Amino acid sequence: MIILLICFLVLIIIFLIICYMKIKRILKDITKQLEKKMKETNLLITTNTSDNDVNKFVHALNKDLKKLRKLELQYKNGNQELEKIVSNISHDIRTPLTAIKGYVSLLEKEKLTSKERNYLQIIKEKTENIISLTEQLFDYSKCLDTKETLKKERVCINDILENVIVSYYALLKEKNIIPKIEISKQKIYRNIDAIMLMRIFENILSNAIKYTEKDLKISLLDNGEILFVNQTSSLDKISVQKIFDRYYTVENGSKNSGVGLSIAKQLVELNDGFIKATYKNKNLIIKINF
Repeated sequence: MIILLICFLVLIIIFLIICYMKIKRILKDITKQLEKKMKETNLLITTNTSDNDVNKFVHALNKDLKKLRKLELQYKNGNQELEKIVSNISHDIRTPLTAIKGYVSLLEKEKLTSKERNYLQIIKEKTENIISLTEQLFDYSKCLDTKETLKKERVCINDILENVIVSYYALLKEKNIIPKIEISKQKIYRNIDAIMLMRIFENILSNAIKYTEKDLKISLLDNGEILFVNQTSSLDKISVQKIFDRYYTVENGSKNSGVGLSIAKQLVELNDGFIKATYKNKNLIIKINF
């Protein structure tokens, strides 16, 4: 009797193990299908099991998958519409601003009093600010759907960083900034979109130049970490947490729309990188890792 009971329990255990392995295989297959169909196709998840609970689970997944795809389509259409609207607004604003710039240039050649020339300079600066804002808004709208055009390749970070620094030499000199540059002698390679990497460096360097009060340091370490450190008293530990928010500006940042760093963050993340800003001893420190 005891032997029969043991045999019966053994059979139950074997049956449960088989059921467990079968469910595990089904779940693994569902997971694999879900990952594939989320990325590539509009097909739904299928299963050959007759188990009602598993079929209900698959049905619920397919239902949510349809909703998710519908939301994704609405998101893409919304981005395209936003890009179109911003592009049109940017064009409509740029045309009269160009005319204003022309008249300002003509007025600069006229005999003006000191007060009038001061007013004219203010008009010129504000016009340039608005032009810069419209261009950055357009740039931001284009960045909303850049994942479709992501082209990763093996890129030498040293070369791109050096080229960007050289291209900003004239502006650095104009601002009387002599940057301290430390670039690893070891060539650092990453699988990344080269054009996007260039834009990341340009946006961060442009922001650093605008707010640098004294020192600017640019480093590429042997481990691939990129550092931009600039001295500024315009931030604090709370405001630095918002520095990557779209359109965020510091109090004296009237000449900047705040879009540049937001775009840089998006492009870093599109390339599977990480970007972080900290504020220490009146220094804004931006770290990037890929």
